Amino acid sequence: MEAHAQAVDAIASTIRGFFKSGQSYRVSHGSSNSTRPGHATTRQNVVDISKLSHVITVNKQQKIALVEPNVSMDRLVEATLEHGLVPPVVMEFPGITVGGGFSGTSGESSSFRHGFFDETVNSVEMVLGNGDVVTASRDERPDLFHGAAGAVGTLGIVTLVELRLVEAKKLVKTTYRRVQEIPEAISEIQKQTANPSLDYIDGIVFSREHSVIITGELTNERPAETGIRTFSNADDPWFYMHVREITRELGPSAPTVVEYIPLGEYLFRYDRAGFWVGRQGYTYFKLIPFNKFFRWLLDDYSHTRTLYHALHAGGIAEKFVVQDLALPYDTAEYFINWVDKELGIWPLWLCPLRGGCSLPTFHPVTALRLPPKSTDDESTDSDGEEMARPPRPEVDSTRSQPMLNIGVWGWGPSDHETFVYKNRALEITLGRLGGRKWLYAHTYYTEEEFWNEYDHGSQYQRLREKYFATTLPTVYDKVKVRPSTPEKEDGQSSSGWLKSPLNMRKWISNDVWLRTWPIGGIYGMIRATLSGDISLHRDAKWRYKRD
Repeated sequence: MEAHAQAVDAIASTIRGFFKSGQSYRVSHGSSNSTRPGHATTRQNVVDISKLSHVITVNKQQKIALVEPNVSMDRLVEATLEHGLVPPVVMEFPGITVGGGFSGTSGESSSFRHGFFDETVNSVEMVLGNGDVVTASRDERPDLFHGAAGAVGTLGIVTLVELRLVEAKKLVKTTYRRVQEIPEAISEIQKQTANPSLDYIDGIVFSREHSVIITGELTNERPAETGIRTFSNADDPWFYMHVREITRELGPSAPTVVEYIPLGEYLFRYDRAGFWVGRQGYTYFKLIPFNKFFRWLLDDYSHTRTLYHALHAGGIAEKFVVQDLALPYDTAEYFINWVDKELGIWPLWLCPLRGGCSLPTFHPVTALRLPPKSTDDESTDSDGEEMARPPRPEVDSTRSQPMLNIGVWGWGPSDHETFVYKNRALEITLGRLGGRKWLYAHTYYTEEEFWNEYDHGSQYQRLREKYFATTLPTVYDKVKVRPSTPEKEDGQSSSGWLKSPLNMRKWISNDVWLRTWPIGGIYGMIRATLSGDISLHRDAKWRYKRD
């Protein structure tokens, strides 16, 4: 802990200097799993916390871990599995960090039982905007603890996390249930959340006629005749493709198939291909065949760490829809139909989210809807006369309702204006259906629209003032999209526009060249290769070792 304390003291000292001089600053974590484009900053006003990347301790008896914020999910899982423990909520991508899970929103396949990742956190150490180092928990500074969860680091810098752990088991008994229609998929996944034997639930909607609900049970037992299924090796199938193939022929009379997957392999089963985003790399380059040989040959580029590098460096994020949306169960079908009609994106991911999250929050949840008032709510006074109670509110504004996360990931319209228009339409439709979006992704709300949706009576602004965070960017500052397109004259083609030396300089300096096929994609692959992350998966300790 001494090295940790020294690192935090240095960070606090830097922030204290910025606070005294009234300067704003940004925080560098060293990595990102956001699909938003980065916002430029001045080098001298950056606080670097990338070295806070250690698992300090794992306490087997108390089932807790003390972890610095830049510890990635794979390193955390490896450290806890050594003690027979595992975090209750593990983000599906191994490069997502503990700090990102707390300060962002992480709803995963165990969130139907445990809630968001931050709901498994006992306490956090934070450096406030004035340089003070404090602890926040449900009992100590609870307003800061709840307010900072999901606020993307805009109320202070998280420097240490105490995390709850649960008993781990060797395998996940995984059941794939084929359903024929979208309404059935939604009702089935909601039904499964009430099953007390399950530890994990998610679903994939491949088309209107083919959906699969995937459930997992932690176990140490496996039938002798049953093999082990893995997904981390270069010659393994991508998980989503495997699910599609083994359920393709299933029908109503025999709708399920069961496999046994090692725990680490299950937790990070979507790492290769980033669910199915990696498939779009082959669509982008066009000339590379999408077959088993090339998936094996280019395996290093299919893992999520390298996919994120390519997504950002290659400018592809400005053409790609990567959105997670949470909706009430009763409006989810309408939204899926809207996505099909307006965007034509398949597959879609389904992930049920537990209700009861404290409100207000920046998490993608909305207030719990209460059942209609019954006649039993009437009361009488001492003389037996009926006495009307105040009308029951339609919602409980302090708690969230159970919701269904729908992941929408695929190519958007090629025309930039149409791309923005469709994203704006998605946000409007989502709001009308009582839903909310994850803020890791592109956000097209105007500032007024954003704060009308999220500020909740300026509580967030009061927290920023109370905890000296006004020199940090706001949530809106961090999540808003700043579109950048070349300023061509009317009717002028791209090639004609580039003939001007001035416009050529704009093309280079404004990174317009990154949006030129195939330059952006090639540049993204080069940056991914040079990132240092490209081979991390090869030595991962969580991978199942074949005999």
